[in-house]
Amino acid sequence: MPCSLIETSNNFCGGGDGGDVNGRIHNLKLNEHTFLASLMPKKEIGADRFIEAHPHYDGRGAVIAIFDSGVDPAASGLQLTSDGKPKILDVIDCTGSGDVDTSKVVKADKDGRIQGASGASLVVNSSWKNPSGEWHVGYKLIYELFTDTLTSRIKKERKRKWDEKNQEEIAKAVLHLDEFDQKYTKVEDLKLKRAREDLQNRIDLLKKQGDSYDDKGPVIDAVVWHDGELWRVALDTQSLHDDRKCGKLADFVPLTNYRIEQKYGIFSELDACTFVVNVYDEGNILSIVTDCSPHATHVAGIATAFHPQEPLLNGVAPGAQIISCKIGDARLGSMETGTGLTRALIAAVEHKCDLINMSYGEPTLLPDYGRFVDLVNEVVNKYRLIFVSSAGNSGPALSTVGAPGGTSSSIIGVGAYVSPAMAAGAHSVVEPPPEGLEYTWSSRGPTADGDLGVCISAPGGAVAPVPTWTLQGRMLMNGTSMASPSACGGIALLISAMKAAGIPVSPYSVRIALENTSIPVGGLPEDKLTAGQGLMQVDKAYEYIQKSQDLSCVCYQIKVNQSGKSTPISRGIYLREATACQQSTEWAVQVEPRFHDDASKLDQLVPFEECIELRSSNNAVVRAPEYLLLTHNGRTFNVVVDPSNLADGLHYYEVYGIDCKASWRGPLFRIPITITKPKAVLNRPPLVSFSKMSFLPGHIERRYIEVPLGASWVEATMRTSGFDTSRRFFVDTVQLCPLRRPIKWESVVTFSSPTAKSFDFPVVGGQTMELAIAQFWSSGMGSHETTIVDFEIVFHGIGVNRTEVVLDGSEAPIRIEAEALLASERLVPTATLNKIRVPYRPTEAKLCTLPTNRDKLPSGKQILALTLSYHFKLEDGGEVRPHIPLLNNRIYDTKFESQFYMISDTNKRVYAMGDCYPASSQLPKGEYTLRLYLRHDNVQYLEKMKQLVLFLERNLEEKDVIPLNFFSEPDGPVMGNGTFKYSILVPGIKESFYLSPPNKDKLPKCSSQGSVLLGAISHGKLSYAGEGKNPQKNPVSYQISYVVPPSKIDEDKGKGSSSASTKPMAERLQEEVREAKIKVFGSLKQDSDEDRSEWKKLAQSLKSEYPKYTPLLVKILESLLSRSNIADKIHYYDKVISAADEVIDSIDADELAKLFSLKADPEDEDSEKNKKKMETTRDQLAEALYQKGLALAEIESIKGEKPSALAASEAVSSDLRSDLFEENFKELTKWVDVKSSKYGTLYVLRERRFGRLGTALKVLNDMIQDDGEPPKKKFYEMKLSLLDEIGWNHLSTYERQWMHVRFPPSLPLF
Repeated sequence: MPCSLIETSNNFCGGGDGGDVNGRIHNLKLNEHTFLASLMPKKEIGADRFIEAHPHYDGRGAVIAIFDSGVDPAASGLQLTSDGKPKILDVIDCTGSGDVDTSKVVKADKDGRIQGASGASLVVNSSWKNPSGEWHVGYKLIYELFTDTLTSRIKKERKRKWDEKNQEEIAKAVLHLDEFDQKYTKVEDLKLKRAREDLQNRIDLLKKQGDSYDDKGPVIDAVVWHDGELWRVALDTQSLHDDRKCGKLADFVPLTNYRIEQKYGIFSELDACTFVVNVYDEGNILSIVTDCSPHATHVAGIATAFHPQEPLLNGVAPGAQIISCKIGDARLGSMETGTGLTRALIAAVEHKCDLINMSYGEPTLLPDYGRFVDLVNEVVNKYRLIFVSSAGNSGPALSTVGAPGGTSSSIIGVGAYVSPAMAAGAHSVVEPPPEGLEYTWSSRGPTADGDLGVCISAPGGAVAPVPTWTLQGRMLMNGTSMASPSACGGIALLISAMKAAGIPVSPYSVRIALENTSIPVGGLPEDKLTAGQGLMQVDKAYEYIQKSQDLSCVCYQIKVNQSGKSTPISRGIYLREATACQQSTEWAVQVEPRFHDDASKLDQLVPFEECIELRSSNNAVVRAPEYLLLTHNGRTFNVVVDPSNLADGLHYYEVYGIDCKASWRGPLFRIPITITKPKAVLNRPPLVSFSKMSFLPGHIERRYIEVPLGASWVEATMRTSGFDTSRRFFVDTVQLCPLRRPIKWESVVTFSSPTAKSFDFPVVGGQTMELAIAQFWSSGMGSHETTIVDFEIVFHGIGVNRTEVVLDGSEAPIRIEAEALLASERLVPTATLNKIRVPYRPTEAKLCTLPTNRDKLPSGKQILALTLSYHFKLEDGGEVRPHIPLLNNRIYDTKFESQFYMISDTNKRVYAMGDCYPASSQLPKGEYTLRLYLRHDNVQYLEKMKQLVLFLERNLEEKDVIPLNFFSEPDGPVMGNGTFKYSILVPGIKESFYLSPPNKDKLPKCSSQGSVLLGAISHGKLSYAGEGKNPQKNPVSYQISYVVPPSKIDEDKGKGSSSASTKPMAERLQEEVREAKIKVFGSLKQDSDEDRSEWKKLAQSLKSEYPKYTPLLVKILESLLSRSNIADKIHYYDKVISAADEVIDSIDADELAKLFSLKADPEDEDSEKNKKKMETTRDQLAEALYQKGLALAEIESIKGEKPSALAASEAVSSDLRSDLFEENFKELTKWVDVKSSKYGTLYVLRERRFGRLGTALKVLNDMIQDDGEPPKKKFYEMKLSLLDEIGWNHLSTYERQWMHVRFPPSLPLF
């Protein structure tokens, strides 16, 4: 996710400095010049001094790839560079979220009209060149291209206008009802009552529609064609405009791929949203590119904005150019995806970029690992791109740096710094800090494998350009997201100078120059874990580069492992746990010089030799050899670390290598050594307190505690005193466990007055826990009063022999053994099953090679895609969450490239999309397909995934949640005695109890064999908590699962009929032959005239052979109804009426009614059989009447008849002639509920015939709502027809937009 915040209060992240870069500043006063300069900080990193000294080295010649949420090319300051070149060279949506399927090709008619993919009739501009005459068409729901914020604004405006129109129609409807009531004071006649009911229904419908209004947004049509030279694109955006004359396709100024002409469009004045287009796959894919948040534009502005009228607001490198690579997927809010990241790297190499800035990141369980990291290594080492990225916003605790910026060796990770000038100007604090400092929330190192994590720091806040749709020019944002482009812009200045001076550009030489010329932030060695090597200085770094330009471009890869152990391999030494801090350890350090892939073996690798002096920052704790002769193949040396005499707390040291012949170069490589010596908790009960800690703004106190073995949760109290104005604190705890993301608990607490607050959180026994308490950097500024904090921690724990419990589906209970190792605890076990997880295998697997160059790796390999389809059915609606154990919850720390899923119904409507962090989605009852999309360039990996198991997880309804019982005896679940409620655990004494499996009768209906019921089990309670039955609300809970066993065998299943058939064999044989003939007849095709002729002959023959046999006549009717492409429709519907009449005449309705009046004996098997036979006959009769009615209505519609002027006359006259439709309808009402979804269409048509359109709409809406199946398109088409007829244009427009959501012609592209 983006590593930034938009400041609305003091909840932000900032950076910069005013005078002597990190020196103290007292009584800072701003003027207009310094205020404007503070909004876009450059002085802090020496960028202003550098450009003043080198005006033409302002980024010119440098190209930066912005990996982010998409840059707005219309934003202020992002049109031109300082030397007049286009600022933005390309704008690319790497995620595919804006892709439109334009594979459908149409041709224009003689009037220049084409049918758009949305169904709209479009006129193409006659001046557009299109030699082939082929127009590729597609459409897009506009809200899919907008951010949530913009969509919300547009929806509000559209709702206001829609409400105005709806209120107008309501007023008209009320007026018509009033006029009716005045005309007919007494409404006793049935027909008058129905007429009045219709008028009232119209009012009710309009009101109800206003309450249920849910705007899915306008639809835009896209047209793509080749003009003989380029692919061109035009959009029809009429649906976005109030004036339908605006936004026509023919008036659109055609665009082509942004890279070619650098042109963009704006959808409408209402949204003010900029877009660009790119065409792929020979016109079959159109990418409409918009931004998915203001983040990227802000980032690009910090790095490169150029404001000739206001140079103080320029970005750091106003002469640099950029390409925008959108990695934030609009379908997921703005979350990055593996597809987006890979395509972005491909684009950066293709455009020959010099730099990449990526202000995105996530936690990781393995540093410097994963598919994306592998590709980044190739890009940096082979193509010499310099990759800069944010370290993260998860501080102030240590080991909180995120991937990839803070955890990858090839990437320059940047921390966020705030200067006094920035605090005073950009953040408008009352009294700025006396010196610059790192923002409180800026992530800290080291990584889990001991690397420093943060490389350098840069200003982490700015007022920079934002997209036009925000309706403002600039905005203040804070975060390491802002620090990264500040550093990236500074590096662009270096590249500009290096290219101008003919100095080879290498990420290796630039990085060492930055690190060795940065100014330290803070005066303690451990401050490097916060700010890296310090605040970068552009001018000093360039001096270093100039001096070292003739030296080899080389970086030094560090691999460390403890002597005697081959694994794990790390990049530093991190002694965190208590046992590691109690004795000396020896470590093998391998230093391997790394050259670029194109380095000459003879000219560069063979001659490489450096005499290295090894130095330790503290020889009393860290000892290393004095010298090392380093060649291309690398060397290994040993380091001894002795932390045994150190005090409790944080200690940081380095072993670094200096070139003996050129000590001015500074450290060529560093081995970071971090020691967090924890405090042991020896007293019982286990309590530790830290008293009278003093805090000023930005101050951080760190305490390291060895969590006692047996502890599983903490109850803590924080007391504050000694201050006046409110104080804001960050309270974090972090524990590290192998192959897990850092276990972090955090709380942001505001104290408006001196008081105490309590916390509780889980811990892992035996692991060191860091407690970091920080007063927010801007909290309490101007007060001058110190905040005093007392913090008390009490450890609790109940140890059990089973943490995660699996019930295997049998009746046997599970024995659980519990003990308290620290102090007496109340044992109160609680367990519930509240979720169900059902496994699925794919029903289809499609593997293909992706066709476009955007999916071709720099190595030349084409990426492949595997699409897996999973079908599932929900018997009732509910929330569903996909779960793929192998792939979920990993973006960067996975060797697979990407994953993306869509859930759609049988109408192709997409209900949910997601990636590695699947969310729950509300789905109605019905059948669904989940398509999972996986990508990689290695076909063998994808082949192994073709049978990938996917789980669908549902929360059980509250009534179906299963509480589990506990017993003190093994037979308790069966015998029902020995219930276990609670006990007091005493240290040293174990207790056991049994967990009973659920009662089989209480299993939810949706639990099939092989599915798993999930829940939680807890054993203890907070000392201050009351009774509660939800284990997840207790301090520590563990997963519990129950494997659903096979269902019990139905005892009645398989039993034969009690009475054998009494019919003679010959008669039974005749019946079998008859049914076989009818079955064959029903399977006959009727595609051609010859087929239909044969069908007709056979139908006549069978009717002669089996006269008035209802099942045969039903089959004939069904076969007629199955025909398509009817030419003479009146003749066809006459045949349907005739066939229906034959079915009706074959049934003795009077006899059937008489039989239905008799009550069947449920105990009598023959009586039950007769009842079912009667019901079948009744259904056949009803279906025939229904189809006859539909056919009569269709004939009327084709002839354009209004029978007997029914709409006008029914209310006042009863002298109507006999009406076949009405007679048929009345006959149908005798047998079925004509308002049901099965037969309601006829009721709607009847009301329509009589002009009662309000009642017709009401019945139709009820049918749609009551229909348990997926939405039927014919119902909604009928609804649209009624709305058009009644004249409610605002409603028909609304429903037409919904049609594209409910019934899309195809599934969207991945």
